[in-house]
Amino acid sequence: MIDLDIQKFFDSVRWDLIVKAVQAHTDAVWVKLYVERWLRAPLQLPDGSLQQRDRGTPQGSAVSPVLANLFMHYAFDTWFVRTYPDVQFERYADDAVVHCGSERQAREVLAALERRMDDVGLRLHPDKTRIVYCKDGNRRRSYEHTSFTFLGYTFQAREARSRRGVNFTSFLPAISKDALKKISRGIRSWRIHMRMHMTFHELARWLNPIVRGWMQYYGRFYRFALHPLLMRINAYLMRWIRKKYRRLRTFKKAHACWKRITLQHPRLFAQWAWTPGFW
Repeated sequence: MIDLDIQKFFDSVRWDLIVKAVQAHTDAVWVKLYVERWLRAPLQLPDGSLQQRDRGTPQGSAVSPVLANLFMHYAFDTWFVRTYPDVQFERYADDAVVHCGSERQAREVLAALERRMDDVGLRLHPDKTRIVYCKDGNRRRSYEHTSFTFLGYTFQAREARSRRGVNFTSFLPAISKDALKKISRGIRSWRIHMRMHMTFHELARWLNPIVRGWMQYYGRFYRFALHPLLMRINAYLMRWIRKKYRRLRTFKKAHACWKRITLQHPRLFAQWAWTPGFW
């Protein structure tokens, strides 16, 4: 398969083609006018100076992703369906993956994509765009790249178990290392163990919507990879118990309190649905 990434997409996309894509969906003059004004607006730098631009869409608002996705629909999606109707692909913003039946087909499609991106004023990232061999128990060839990351998931060979209980190697997705590091930094910045003014239920009301979102997204596939992260939240909660209540300073007493709470309120925290017996 082909793992695609467009180099500096939001900085280099052509304005005339964006406006042309917008015009294909509306005949309202004011829509075109405001889109053009948005595109031509100068960029204000941290020192207050204004930088004039001649291409690209400013990031940090809801407008740029919409315009970029509309542009890519014509620059990539419709062109690809028309050129390679039998080849499947997935795309999100400027990232895409293309499924090919052989290395020869992958190289042919990649060369065509490079030409197509050049026609619309874009360039594939030379380091992030690559051909990946989906190695598993049945596909055992050696290849330079045997994994890729897409939408926060890393796809690679992983151990799996069939319905009959037989272990085998399959090409499966799981939360990526970059996503784990980003979430870990967020958890560390919360300083849960220092929030002495909050109660257990207040902590739950604060944490559960966030943690439940991670579980629903990253836990959809190979959720075992998410367990160390969830257990880390439990560890912070244990530290919180020991710091908040003087009588529970020792690990033995805090552990007994933890067991009692998890038995009485097994769904108090979202992560307890998957890690109830950590302690």
